[in-house]
Amino acid sequence: MTITATVPTTSASRYLQQLCKHWSHKFEVRFDTDRGDIAFPMGAIHMEAQPDVLIVSLEPSPEADVGRFKQVVADHLDRFAFREAPLSFDWQ
Repeated sequence: MTITATVPTTSASRYLQQLCKHWSHKFEVRFDTDRGDIAFPMGAIHMEAQPDVLIVSLEPSPEADVGRFKQVVADHLDRFAFREAPLSFDWQ
């Protein structure tokens, strides 16, 4: 199962990089300016920065609390986006 949110922002690359750097001291992380992957305990997080949106995809592990997983990611991104928070997450 993959859950994806399209998050409107012109700062997608910056937020992607900040989140990846933030979690890189605890988890396996790979990222560049356009894509980021985090091996999070609740499941994989994949991000893609586009000019006007950040696409966030979650692959929850079978035992993950999906609602909590979405909230943890959204809360952390909102912290980095404090000037425009709260960001709009349209989870599908």
